Amino acid sequence: MASTTASTTTDHRLGFENQTEEVRVDALAVDGEVPAWLQGALIRVTPAQPDVGGRSVAHWFDGLAMLNRFGIAEGTVSYASRFIDSDARRKALAANRPPSAGFGADPCRTLFQRVQSIFKPEITDNPNVNLTRLGDEYLAMTETPMPIRFDDQTLATLGHDTAPKAYGQLGTAHPHHDPGRGELVTYGIHLGPRSEYRVFARRSPTEDRLVASLRTREPAYMHSFGLTERHALLLENPLVVNPLRLATGGGFIRHFRWKPELGMRIHALDRETGERRASWTLPARFVFHTINAFEDGDAIQLDVCAFEDASIIELLEMKELRAGTLSAFDGARPQRLTLPLDGRAASERELADVDLELPRIDYRRRNGKPYTYVYGNGADGAPFLKRIVKVDVTDGSVRTWEEPGAWTGEPIFVPRAGGTDEDDGVLLSVVLDARAGRSFLLVLDAATLEERARAHAPHHIPFGFHGQFFGA
Repeated sequence: MASTTASTTTDHRLGFENQTEEVRVDALAVDGEVPAWLQGALIRVTPAQPDVGGRSVAHWFDGLAMLNRFGIAEGTVSYASRFIDSDARRKALAANRPPSAGFGADPCRTLFQRVQSIFKPEITDNPNVNLTRLGDEYLAMTETPMPIRFDDQTLATLGHDTAPKAYGQLGTAHPHHDPGRGELVTYGIHLGPRSEYRVFARRSPTEDRLVASLRTREPAYMHSFGLTERHALLLENPLVVNPLRLATGGGFIRHFRWKPELGMRIHALDRETGERRASWTLPARFVFHTINAFEDGDAIQLDVCAFEDASIIELLEMKELRAGTLSAFDGARPQRLTLPLDGRAASERELADVDLELPRIDYRRRNGKPYTYVYGNGADGAPFLKRIVKVDVTDGSVRTWEEPGAWTGEPIFVPRAGGTDEDDGVLLSVVLDARAGRSFLLVLDAATLEERARAHAPHHIPFGFHGQFFGA
């Protein structure tokens, strides 16, 4: 087990400090009572090591990936943490410096290397964004087509999953599960003289098919997408890149340019025919995360967490986050985009008067269908995400949970077996108690946001993005 030096940081900035301990604890101390029906594991991936060799990554999105597992069985909670053994991590440790490729990395390359990399930008396999399951395989992902397989019990790294490489050099860490078709639906961005978006579906680690493609002259930065029973919805933020610029060195995202005159463009691609059914242009917005999408008569309703512009990307650089003076997420608003399929113009409205990011819903039963509740995190003017938010999208009503000194992580909804109400279940969130210098797993009643239990981790867990609950 590696050791770390105890930190003196007692505010939210502790969430951006290294955590290099790899531990396994059979039973954590638990306050309250974990529901007996809750059986399985919450596994999250975090950019746990932003500093290597005394130097920091430029952007939060580039910290070295670590898995954190909270196993839940018969009211007890175990814990384990383990780094993902990626090529990016091995190279960084060997060079004793932060990774040289990534979201905001600043690699030094010779002119010859830059010329050779045209349409083959240096990409990373540091999968610190999200997790998913495909058949019997568990995958950790980032926004490149190089997911890494891991063991869901031991957290051991099992090697690369390389099938998505055929669909482009960039992609998303937010695939959608379609249980009706038995598919994992996602997209890649192919860069070249004729760049295009490619939506594809996978039934197994070895079986995939192209669903649809769409040409683009300037590919947009897209973090996630929407999926309904009939359509895949691509959201082109007006943050775009000339693919040739990616060969000139510097961090990946630094080559993109904000062009608000383009507006936010949305394309509905038919999942059966592959044809573009319709496209819409709305006022310029920047979207990391879609919430849900569903067919509504002759229109599609697409719910998103929207920022006014892309300045959030710079606010999430490590120098800004560690300064601790800016509220990076305060501008995210839950919005509904109504997208008529009959040629009429699209419209938008706020779902609630609250800031909301890292949205989660009752995914298994409601994704792609009408729904009532979304859960997420809010800053409410604080320098980082400090509370859990529940929004009723039908009437805009809001519930929140927060406590002094606590900084909340993404709330993951787990339905109670046999429950019929949409919010009959619990929310699981990894919360940083900065004053205590460690994190805990918070269990909330999803209907009321009342605390059911908390399980205390042995150390602080750096802030991360996403995770999944895998049932027993």
